[in-house]
Amino acid sequence: MSYIQKVSSYIEKNRSEYERLLQEMVQQPSKAGGESGIQDIVEKRLSEKGFDVDRWELDYEALSKHTYFCASRPDFTGSENVVGVLKGEGEGKSLILNGHVDVVPEGERVQWEHDPYSGAIRGNKLFGRGATDMKGGNLSALLAVEAIQALGIKLKGDIIFQSVVEEESGGSGTLAAIERGYTADAALIPEPTNMTIFPKQQGSMWFKVHIYGKSAHGGTRYEGVSAIQKVHTVHEAILQLEQERNERLDSPLYEGNPIPVPINVGKIAGGTWPSSVPDQVTIEGRMGVIPGEDLLEAKAALEAKLAALAKEDSWFAEAPVEVEWFGARWLPGEIEDDHPFLHSLIQAYHSYKNEDPVLKASPWGTDGGLLTALRGIPAVVFGPGETSMAHYPNEFINLDHVFEAAVIMAETILQWCEVASVNESVH
Repeated sequence: MSYIQKVSSYIEKNRSEYERLLQEMVQQPSKAGGESGIQDIVEKRLSEKGFDVDRWELDYEALSKHTYFCASRPDFTGSENVVGVLKGEGEGKSLILNGHVDVVPEGERVQWEHDPYSGAIRGNKLFGRGATDMKGGNLSALLAVEAIQALGIKLKGDIIFQSVVEEESGGSGTLAAIERGYTADAALIPEPTNMTIFPKQQGSMWFKVHIYGKSAHGGTRYEGVSAIQKVHTVHEAILQLEQERNERLDSPLYEGNPIPVPINVGKIAGGTWPSSVPDQVTIEGRMGVIPGEDLLEAKAALEAKLAALAKEDSWFAEAPVEVEWFGARWLPGEIEDDHPFLHSLIQAYHSYKNEDPVLKASPWGTDGGLLTALRGIPAVVFGPGETSMAHYPNEFINLDHVFEAAVIMAETILQWCEVASVNESVH
């Protein structure tokens, strides 16, 4: 019997135990600042399985000095990372398994069929905030390692299991792990991809554009300049930039995606009085960052596009728009098409499913971008769960996919880290 068959058999025999563990994880309402409960579970599990465990609270002051730091709150009180290292026997390649435990707020509870933190199982679905994004993927990664251990297999390379916080607000948890010195030869990010492999992941940044007009009485509005009317011109320029940026993307990984790297305007606010011509409007949005593109390059593209409006409309020469970058941001990331780790994952998928995996470019960012940009760690995103369920009421995950992903991850680990020895008496 092959390793992949043995792993699959172990998982099938112990499925009910791992379903209960996932329920327990989802039942922890681990919003920002409240992650201690889920981290207690992870720390205990890693310790029991022989990992060297490191748990620490994020240092806001130290992290805030970093170029790529961003946060949505003034401190990280109560937010702790847990990292477990399973040392290999040596002479093998190491792997980071990186997953976040923070979840977004549950929203209006009346929109939920079950309590948002029930972990209810109905048929093949487990419901609850964080089930898809991304506690199901975290369990798959943990189970993959535990299955390998249960078979008495010792690896040559190290496994670094990272249970991080703050991903939903820009990645400070992973940044803290990087600054603490954790590194590896590759990384797997088990975010919800619906079992699709993402070798590329776009980044994103939030922006504000301040548009100015000239106030006047509404009865003589022709004596003023409406900032609201100027919004249309600015928005059209943003859409034009979006089109120009996406036209240059020719990777087959973007096939079928009408706008691979969007620029979205999500909020408009302006004006002060119904009888006054509005003299200021602010729009807020999210700018996608192309894999391989520097954040400063992306910022310059938007700023230049809006500065050029002065050539089309003399008002913008007199009152230029101002671009402000604020809030969350995620770095883009990618792995080479011929990288051995990507090949290992593809091969593992094919070995288990007996079919080729679907490869696409991610429509959103992950912490993998930080690992690649700051430490040169090639990262691939692959996991159970559907993006369409993340952040939504009645979030759920397909349990079959959780366990299928675990088998594929285990086979990938065996190929990448390599088998050092097998204790046949264990199983």
